[in-house]
Amino acid sequence: MSFATVPAMPKGKDQDEPGVWNFREVPRDVIVKAKIEAALGSKSVKALLMDLVEAHWQELEKKGLLPKGK
Repeated sequence: MSFATVPAMPKGKDQDEPGVWNFREVPRDVIVKAKIEAALGSKSVKALLMDLVEAHWQELEKKGLLPKGK
């Protein structure tokens, strides 16, 4: 799986304004499993991924590896 680099946020952009992520070369089986899990939870793939990321960040915060969020 590869990740595109994200340029620095241009001046004048609001930090709370949503951004866009594009993932390339995601294995098909990962895509299918994500869609299935999202459907089982009655949520979108975006919501599923955001929930997983938030849970991971909470674990890192508990371990003291990531500063506490908002």
